[in-house]
Amino acid sequence: MTPSPPTSSTGIRFGTAYYWEYQQAPDLDRDLDLMVRAGIDTIRVGESVWSTWEPRDGEFALDWLTPVLDGASERGMKALLGTPTYAVPPWLQRKHPELAVVRADGRRVPWGARQEVDFTSPLFRRYAERVIRQVVGRHGGHPAVLGVQLDNEPGLHLIHNEPVFERFRSWLAKRYGDVERLNEEWGLAYWSHRLGSWDELWPPAGNTTPSYDLAWRRFQAELTTEFIAWQAAIVRELVPEDRELTTCLAYQRPALHDVELSEHLTVTSGNAYYLTQDALTRDSPPEITWFATGAAGLFQAADRMYAAKRRRFWVTETNAGSIAGSQLNLPPYDGQLRQAAWALVARGAELISYWHWHTLPYGAETYWGGILGHAMEPGRVYHEIAALGAELARAAGDVTGLTPDADVGFLYSHDSKWALTFQPPLTLDGRNPDHDSYERILATFYQGAADAGRQAAFVTPAQVKRLPTVVAPALYCLSDGTARELEAYARGGGHLVLTFRTGYADEEARARAEIAPGPLRALAGVRYLEYSTLLEPVPLHGLGTRDVARHWADALEPEGAEPLARYDHHHFGRWPAITRHRVGTGTVTYVGTLPGRELTAELFRRQRPTALVTAQSPQVTLHSAVNARGERLWFAHNWSGRESEVTLTAQAREVTGRREPLRPGPLRLAPFDVRVVK
Repeated sequence: MTPSPPTSSTGIRFGTAYYWEYQQAPDLDRDLDLMVRAGIDTIRVGESVWSTWEPRDGEFALDWLTPVLDGASERGMKALLGTPTYAVPPWLQRKHPELAVVRADGRRVPWGARQEVDFTSPLFRRYAERVIRQVVGRHGGHPAVLGVQLDNEPGLHLIHNEPVFERFRSWLAKRYGDVERLNEEWGLAYWSHRLGSWDELWPPAGNTTPSYDLAWRRFQAELTTEFIAWQAAIVRELVPEDRELTTCLAYQRPALHDVELSEHLTVTSGNAYYLTQDALTRDSPPEITWFATGAAGLFQAADRMYAAKRRRFWVTETNAGSIAGSQLNLPPYDGQLRQAAWALVARGAELISYWHWHTLPYGAETYWGGILGHAMEPGRVYHEIAALGAELARAAGDVTGLTPDADVGFLYSHDSKWALTFQPPLTLDGRNPDHDSYERILATFYQGAADAGRQAAFVTPAQVKRLPTVVAPALYCLSDGTARELEAYARGGGHLVLTFRTGYADEEARARAEIAPGPLRALAGVRYLEYSTLLEPVPLHGLGTRDVARHWADALEPEGAEPLARYDHHHFGRWPAITRHRVGTGTVTYVGTLPGRELTAELFRRQRPTALVTAQSPQVTLHSAVNARGERLWFAHNWSGRESEVTLTAQAREVTGRREPLRPGPLRLAPFDVRVVK
């Protein structure tokens, strides 16, 4: 069943995860009153404590949350109630050790962290359904409950338990029909892998076949989606129709297809963690980690969340203080919490919720900073968040129903990501494979668009028509249908940017037996028969700038395309690094390498639409969004510790600050400042 769309709300919800059951000396009234004074109107509760809900098999303790929900309701606050299925209690793992996830090497995931069990097991589902029905049945109808979070950060493991592998065999049989077709599709004559029956399929632990690995990852992502859909169906029976259904997504999970999973939710939610201090600047280069680096990394994380349903999203977890472990203590500079929150709002967030309220005195996340520190006393972070809460409340009417603008679309391909995880094109050190190659290529071009002052969105091939520029970064697994949609887009007047590895393989991750870039060859106006890893950066010149090529070089031979940039190299200099081809009323740019940051930005520096706000400083970003009243808001961020300014091209009114009328001309931005005008 397709869930109903989220109900509309006024302004931005402001929240925090609140676990009074973790506290050594809980003071519920003081906590909730401090939250109210900080403008916090939403708390997230209950998702991590199955052993508190059910301390012994079949023995439930449910009333401890009631005072929290009652206290929230008395203060006009709402709560997001979590199902606790991702952190199993000790009695369950002792009673059924066979539920432990089996890794590729055959070893079981040891109990002691979280998400250690095979959630596909019918036995586990019986225990999980029982606790869901108890918890949600008791509390889901409470007037304070805004919605239910289903599980938490799903998709952590690729599950190799024997019953899962047997399901995979059946999944393949349904998908391919018979083993002879599978033999042909996967090329299993190679190394004597041809199957005579489905029983002969080998376990994935020893697999070396790319098409097999892609199928295995598709299957694992479907398992995660099915698990969340299963929970959604149970919870929908237990709660009023107006309750939202969501889950907190961690986008780095290996067994996750966020778009397909979000079809079973009413609102997409996720983590938006980012490194602060000097890492949160325009100068900070993108890094491929579980947290965002640089301003562009934060915007990219938000744009992924918006794309899942093409609707506004919830940030169920974001930094209040330091993140990660005891060795990385980087509390944000003054103003950075405010900057990040407004950046997320600009890209479509309608809930900003901090993880978490109080810093834990024990456990794996002892040094993951909350709004309150270990002393449980309000300090600098609390007061900054309180000031931000007041500012968001004043701006409520202006930020209701924001739809972010975009002029560059990025095609995100889960299949290509998975295929290039198995056969990465990039190296980490000239030898060892970079299994995050896909994300690195994507981040490079996203950063380039951001550096050029462009606003991005993640889109599907069917959504490209509305954008002036579309990037297909490392779209390795390219179907013929998608190739036709990209051709129609370019010939119809769009600017299509293709990168190396785009179009090189088909939907089965098989290298195409044709001159590259395969079905895009005529469209791009180039061909290549060879390519090379670049063990060292190679100088590049073109587009009015000098830079370097990194990691990769396609040996491009123009077939109608004009060279835009060339290598300064005794061997690679014979080939262009970047070309442009005029097709129909549009343009196709082909990038045969991973260019440096300056040259990547030049690819996107075309005429921009007239804006209310303009900026010259490289430390300033500008984003815009249209609210429910049809008004366009502009968000100007200064990501540096130096004062800067932007220019208003017409009379405006400030949404942040004193909400005063502003005349055309310079508008000052203090260090680590953000100003929003309309």
